[in-house]
Amino acid sequence: MFQPKIPTMPQPSGLVTPPAVVQPTTITPGTPAPAPAAAPEPPRPVVQITPGTAVALVGAGTAVVLVVGTVLVSLLLAVAVTSASVAVCAVVLRSLIASNAKRR
Repeated sequence: MFQPKIPTMPQPSGLVTPPAVVQPTTITPGTPAPAPAAAPEPPRPVVQITPGTAVALVGAGTAVVLVVGTVLVSLLLAVAVTSASVAVCAVVLRSLIASNAKRR
C-alpha cells in the first residue's frame, strides 16, 4: 500500500511513421521598404516655479507631514491607552482572586 507504483511503458500499438521532413525555402531579397518618417517629438513643457508656487508646495508638504504625524501619534496613543487599561484590569483581577483565596 505504501510502496510506489512505477507505471510501465506501454507497447506501441501499430506502425510508427517517421516525422515528415520539412524542406527549407529560399528567401529572395527584394527592394527594401522605405522606413517610415519619424515624427519629431514636441519639446517637453518647461515648468516654471514662481515664488508663489514654491510657497504653495512648501505649505502642502508641511500639511501632509502634519497630518501623517498626527495620525501616527494618535495610533501610538491608542495603543498606549489600551495597554494601560489591560494592565489595570489584570491588577484588579489579580487582587480579586487573591482576596477570594484568603477568605477560604
